[in-house]
Amino acid sequence: MRTIAAIAATTVTLMGSAAVAEDLKFANFMPPMHPYVAGAFQPFADMVAEATGGDVTVTIYSGGELGPGPVEQYARVVDGVAELAVSLPGYTASQFPLTLTAELPGVLDEATGTADIWNNIDLFADEYRRVQLVSLWSSAGNVLYMRDVAVDSPDDLKGMKIRVPSRNAGNVIEAWGATPVSMPVTEIYNAMQTGVIDGAYIDTTATRAFRLGEVANYLTYGMDTTNSPFFILMNRDAFDALSDEQQAAVIEAGKKASVLANETQLAAAAGGLTAFAEAEGKQVIQLTAEQAEAFNVLSAPVRDAAVAETGGNAAAIVDALSK
Repeated sequence: MRTIAAIAATTVTLMGSAAVAEDLKFANFMPPMHPYVAGAFQPFADMVAEATGGDVTVTIYSGGELGPGPVEQYARVVDGVAELAVSLPGYTASQFPLTLTAELPGVLDEATGTADIWNNIDLFADEYRRVQLVSLWSSAGNVLYMRDVAVDSPDDLKGMKIRVPSRNAGNVIEAWGATPVSMPVTEIYNAMQTGVIDGAYIDTTATRAFRLGEVANYLTYGMDTTNSPFFILMNRDAFDALSDEQQAAVIEAGKKASVLANETQLAAAAGGLTAFAEAEGKQVIQLTAEQAEAFNVLSAPVRDAAVAETGGNAAAIVDALSK
């Protein structure tokens, strides 16, 4: 009888452990070979599992396996299609106007931007009531990839259609004299190849990650530009269902993943710039200080107008993050 009782007790214990174990689905719209997957997303999953003793695990579904389209990532988290998802605040700009002040020209420094964000994270808190913010990091500055036109002056952009990642970025491109075109990053290649757009405003990871090195012939950088922050969000109900210890483990892993993602992104961006420069028939244009100033004079009012329009903590965020 004692043996039976012991077995029964053990079975109950094991069933209880199984009941609290939780596997979180992580929706990733990027391809499985994207540097973020090995550099930040999988380490995040590993850290969560290790910190919770395997009671909480994360399974990454890459390449839009949980549904196509990066724009829909926020909705997937809110609706519970995925417990976790990576996306860009710019895809749902109306939800994250304060967060997007961090992308304005001249606000963040590439090397310290992610640390600066987390040192001031409370300034962004009001925007994350419907979801749990897990990770948030800055990226390399956006550059101009152009198919047929070498750009070293705003005059070169007049009449051009340029893909942009967010409303703020679109306002900058418009200030430079071009027409902004909003589309998901996954559609840029075909749009540029077929001439639907003349260029794209995106960081230099796109040379390889989205193969823009194949369809663009010119790359211009050196002016103050927007960057495109990324975040990992978690379904609010799924987060609240975790124990306090498990929640702390997810948040801590998310902060560390933010640093890893930023480091991964900057390294990939540097590699993308080099790869473009070394490719046959391609031209990289690094603006002189005088050439860059012609762009900067036009984009500075965009920053000021965005801060004024956003209101709330926007001015405080810019003051805290600007160097």
